[in-house]
Amino acid sequence: MRNAGPGRSGAAGSAAAQRIRDAAIESFAEHGYAGTSTRQITARLNMSAAAMYPHFRSKEELLYSIALEGHHQVNDAIAAVDDPAGTYRDRLRLVVAAFAGWQAEHHALARVVQYEMRALTPDHFRVIAGLRREITARLDEIVRGGAETGEFTVDDTDDAVLAISSLCVDVCRWFPSRAHRDPVALGQAYARTAERIVGGSARSG
Repeated sequence: MRNAGPGRSGAAGSAAAQRIRDAAIESFAEHGYAGTSTRQITARLNMSAAAMYPHFRSKEELLYSIALEGHHQVNDAIAAVDDPAGTYRDRLRLVVAAFAGWQAEHHALARVVQYEMRALTPDHFRVIAGLRREITARLDEIVRGGAETGEFTVDDTDDAVLAISSLCVDVCRWFPSRAHRDPVALGQAYARTAERIVGGSARSG
């Protein structure tokens, strides 16, 4: 059973806590975790710094709550589109489109989730690392399965998974741009790119 953790239940699941999380996401995305104080976060909400502590015991616990919720969201988005009964080619396209599209649509949250994790305590980091591995394991299962059945002609499945996951994660660093402002269209473009990486010919749509 999934650990509820901060951001899933209790005081950290209240509307006030969500407002604090949203303000923290904006601050962390703009200034980084180290460059943001609790006072700066609560000032965005016209609250005193002390108002945060009934919901989060520390700035690090607030970051953990954000990271936990962000990873659950992206994992849920990927799981929702992946049909184990489908072909490996279709599964890859759907999973990559969802993964890259989520990074684009939620780029501020994703930027915090992807680039501020070293500030977590070792125990919290281990939880988040486990959630990250769920995504990698799903991509690995799809790419390896496609290679074994001949749907893909990739030479090294580990390298292919690394390349695909790295491309998807990097979206939040630069999105939106002058050329790309539609998360859905971007997800579809990345899906076609992933298909080329594993040796499949990209199809339109």
